[in-house]
Amino acid sequence: MTERETLQNWIDESRRIVFFGGAGVSTESGVPDFRSQDGLYRQTWKYPPETILSHTFFRQNTAEFYEFYRAKMLPLEAKPNAAHKKLAELERAGNLTAVITQNIDGLHQAAGSRNVLELHGSVHRNYCTRCGRFFDADFIKKSKGVPRCDCGGIVKPDVVLYEESLDGDVISRAVEALENADLLIVGGTSLAVYPAAGLIQYYGGRRIVLINRDPTPYDGRAGLILREPIGQVLGSVAVG
Repeated sequence: MTERETLQNWIDESRRIVFFGGAGVSTESGVPDFRSQDGLYRQTWKYPPETILSHTFFRQNTAEFYEFYRAKMLPLEAKPNAAHKKLAELERAGNLTAVITQNIDGLHQAAGSRNVLELHGSVHRNYCTRCGRFFDADFIKKSKGVPRCDCGGIVKPDVVLYEESLDGDVISRAVEALENADLLIVGGTSLAVYPAAGLIQYYGGRRIVLINRDPTPYDGRAGLILREPIGQVLGSVAVG
């Protein structure tokens, strides 16, 4: 039996699948990842991206933060790929209960997924730090300098920057989904970013699938590993 046939059988036999994904899920949609050869962390900026995307930098160098953020973190033209679409289809069919994502691009929701747990927030939610008014991503994209609300407050993306804590409610829901899952599919992530990557330890089931082009620290726990593009792998899965 091939690896893809095994994946198909496991999916057919499961009704509480949880998908845990990272930047590699969206690269086939044209969204750059961070740690690959062409990723954001290997590009040259005045400051390292890890520094720019920190709470301290946002507070102390807000205009420069937004210069980088608009250029590299707002791929609003990106469309869901085969992986996003298949996960939404699996949810509609009753096989998948949750998507847990480290991505902030909103492509899972655009594909039709409903129970999406965004560990690192979303570029599509932005709020005034003074009055709490909501702004969409287009407002940030089209703004100049530091985006501000009519009240004068700075508008901040609802994304988790370095030095900031993950949302407790999202974490609790992710843990519950993992504890109740009968199949965990991990895709497009190096599992190197904590605390997000540590969440998969809450999965107590027997079957773990890893779909990632490079090795991860959890390869030894996986019952099935596929080193192929995740869109191709999930796109080939039959549903129903």
